[in-house]
Amino acid sequence: MAGEGKKRAVLVGCNYPYYPQFRLHGCINDVVEMEKVLVDSFGFDSDSVKVLTDAPGSPLKKLPTFANIMAALREMVEEAEAGDVLFFHFSGHGTTISTLEPGQPYRENEAIVPCDLNIIADTDLRNLIQKLKPGTSFTILSDSCHSGGLIDKDKEQIGPSTLRGMPHPNYCKARGLSIGSIFQTLQSVAATIGSGASHIGEIAATGANILQGIGSVLTGIHGAKGVSIEFQPQHERGIKSLTENEGILLSGCEAKETSADGVIGGKAHGAFTYAVLQALKHCKGFKLSNKELVTIVRRVLQEHGFKQHPCLYCSDENVDAPFLATKNPNVEKTIWCPPPYYPGLFPPPHYPWSILS
Repeated sequence: MAGEGKKRAVLVGCNYPYYPQFRLHGCINDVVEMEKVLVDSFGFDSDSVKVLTDAPGSPLKKLPTFANIMAALREMVEEAEAGDVLFFHFSGHGTTISTLEPGQPYRENEAIVPCDLNIIADTDLRNLIQKLKPGTSFTILSDSCHSGGLIDKDKEQIGPSTLRGMPHPNYCKARGLSIGSIFQTLQSVAATIGSGASHIGEIAATGANILQGIGSVLTGIHGAKGVSIEFQPQHERGIKSLTENEGILLSGCEAKETSADGVIGGKAHGAFTYAVLQALKHCKGFKLSNKELVTIVRRVLQEHGFKQHPCLYCSDENVDAPFLATKNPNVEKTIWCPPPYYPGLFPPPHYPWSILS
C-alpha cells in the first residue's frame, strides 16, 4: 500500500533439545505458526521474515544462539527506515538477573535464554531500540517467563494485577529457568570444552556473585564481544533509559510470573502464543489494537485456568494503534469491540492438555 513502510520480522523458537533438563516442546511450533499468520494476514513478505529455531538438523547459522539472534535483530534495526514495522517474537525460556554492586542500587533485570544459554538481557534489547530511526515501529512479543520487564521504562498500559506467582494448571510446564541452574550448566559446558576453566575455580573460591560467574564463564566460551552488555563494566555499556515512545512489548506474563508450555489438540504450544494466534485468526479482517489483543488473550487465559497475566507496555500513542501497524497517522484505528466471551479461540476448559517433561 502506498505510504506504508516495509514489514520485517525475526522469529525465535528455542526448545533446548541439547539440554534435556531445560527442554520445552511448543516453542518451534509457536514461531512456525506465527510466520504463517504474518505472511497470510499482516502483509509480511516471507523474504523479510527470519526464523531461527533449534529444530533437529538446523544449520548453525539458523540456530537461535545469542550471536545469531543479535545479528538478526541488529540487521533488522539497521536496515529499517521511517515507516517500517519491525517485529521480534521470542518463544522459549526467560530468567531474571539480580545484582547488588558496591555503590550501585539493587537491580533485577529480565532476560531471554537462547539455545546456547548465552542470555540476552533487557539492556541488550534497550540498546537496539535506542538505535531505531524516528517513525519506525518495533513490537516485541515474548512468550517466556518473567517477560514483563523486557523493555525498560516503557509505560505499563495493561500490567501487574493482585494475583502473582500462582501455579499453572498441572498439565503445563513453566517457560523459565533460574539463573543458578543456567550457571551450573554453563560451568559443566565450559569444563567440558576447556574454555573459561580458570574462571570457574576463581569464582568458587571467592564466592563471587552468580552474575559475575556467568559473565566470566560466557566470556571464556564466547569472548568479550560475544556476550550480553550486562556482563560488561558499567562505564562501558553506554546505555541510557528509553523514553516511553520507544518500543511496544506484549509479554506472556508479568515480570514476577511464569509462562506456560503445553499441548493443545495434540500439538505443543506456549499458552500465550497460542491464544494470540487464535485471536488474530478468529478476528481476521478486523484491525485489533494492541490493547484489544492483550485484553482478549489475558481474559481467555484466565478463563482456562492459567495464572499468567499477559501485559502491554508502550506509549499512550500506541495503546490503540492496530497491532503491527505502521506509524502513519492516517491509518484508521480499530472500531471493533470484542465480546465478553470468545468462542472458538481455545478448546473447552476441560480439553485434555498434556504435561510436558
